[in-house]
Amino acid sequence: AEQQDETQSSMLSLFVAALLIIYGLLAVPLKSYWQPLIIMTAIPFGILGAILGHWFNDIALGILSFNGIIALTGVVVNDSLLLVSRFNELRQHHHDWQEALVTACSSRLRAVLLTSLTTFAGLLPLLAETSFQAQFLIPAAVSMAYGLLFATLITLLLVPTLRCVQHDSSLAWPPRRPAPD
Repeated sequence: AEQQDETQSSMLSLFVAALLIIYGLLAVPLKSYWQPLIIMTAIPFGILGAILGHWFNDIALGILSFNGIIALTGVVVNDSLLLVSRFNELRQHHHDWQEALVTACSSRLRAVLLTSLTTFAGLLPLLAETSFQAQFLIPAAVSMAYGLLFATLITLLLVPTLRCVQHDSSLAWPPRRPAPD
């Protein structure tokens, strides 16, 4: 039990470090402090989906479940990044803000859904496996499969909504410029 607590503690600290690295890796190419946060908002919902998947399948959360959650984080970030990067691409080509958002969401809907559904379908045989050896991998597969399904639905709704909120707040509170001397 002591060794398990130590492992969970180190995994948690490494997960936080990974989140900070993900934020940094997103902030540099996007040239924004807010867009990486918008992209990463789907992560907690993926974790919630993983917990619900464990509850639904009556499987206890364990160390291998946390490994699945860590792996899930990358896929969830990828889905959100697809939407935000397409939006930024359209905005660079002088599209209207709302038109760019609608076009980005509709053009990336298939990519986001296919990424998530194929990953879920690929994990289904492992979820249905009854052999003794597979029992060690099933908690990680449950975390990834159910977390990804839940986060995908949230991503398709939450990321565009948060992008609208960011846009509206930037109109309400424009950045301050220093007064000329």
